[in-house]
Amino acid sequence: MDLEKYILAVITTNRNKVPAGTGVFYCDTKEELEHFAANLEAILDGIAHSLSDDLYVIVKH
Repeated sequence: MDLEKYILAVITTNRNKVPAGTGVFYCDTKEELEHFAANLEAILDGIAHSLSDDLYVIVKH
């Protein structure tokens, strides 16, 4: 089974912007947010997308 087009992780500095049903990583600063997004993108073999200044999603296309 091969899954396509799904959210692998969410990275945020805002605990009020958290979707249910996926792994969430909370960061304290924007720099930490960007660092996590870049590393998780490589580790999870996905693509990081910035949805706002305080929210990234890692998706598999």
